[in-house]
Amino acid sequence: MLIAGVDDAGRGSVIGPLVIAGVSMKEQNLPELSKLGVKDSKLLSPRRRENLAIEIKRIAQKYSVMKLLPKEIDIVVQRGRKLHKLNRLEAQTMAKVLETLKPDIAYIDASDVLEERFKEHIMELLSFKVEIISEHKADRNYPIVSAASIIAKVERDKEIAELTNKYGDFGCGYPTDPKTIGFLQQCLEKFDEYPDFVRKSWKPARRVKSEKNSLQRKLI
Repeated sequence: MLIAGVDDAGRGSVIGPLVIAGVSMKEQNLPELSKLGVKDSKLLSPRRRENLAIEIKRIAQKYSVMKLLPKEIDIVVQRGRKLHKLNRLEAQTMAKVLETLKPDIAYIDASDVLEERFKEHIMELLSFKVEIISEHKADRNYPIVSAASIIAKVERDKEIAELTNKYGDFGCGYPTDPKTIGFLQQCLEKFDEYPDFVRKSWKPARRVKSEKNSLQRKLI
């Protein structure tokens, strides 16, 4: 029996990609994850995540990583309601990950508020039969999903580190970080537009741009 877990990293970020990862293992090998100390990536230090990611890839039957770039997210989100469209985009990408892994059972960290709806959106895109368990906080409840969350987070952290080295310190990329908002403001001041690695459709990015435009109108 082949068991898979799928999770994402960077869903709420205004900067950088949304990363989706999947990990598959034979059922009898799953206890090895707990022995390694695998748990929800948010509960681990960056160094610990990096080390665990190496071990997970070593013992996994297979793993898959897919990245949704800000431009892809913006195109989809701008067509309709943000959360609904983003959920469908995630479901489509998770389906692609599962097509690569071909598990018998898949545990999914549900992005939709309705767990079963998210499951149906994935299943309608699959070409093979698989039992899907779609739950909130699956990354905390199932080590195989925790493993996927670790790989997704490590891959996203690499992307953010590369962007930071190239463009300077913009914080974690989430709108709750003052450094991130400050970076967005600086981009508009210097270039009058955001770079490609910013999700322009995100409300915080639109708000910062609106504030700048409003200030310019007052100065005219």
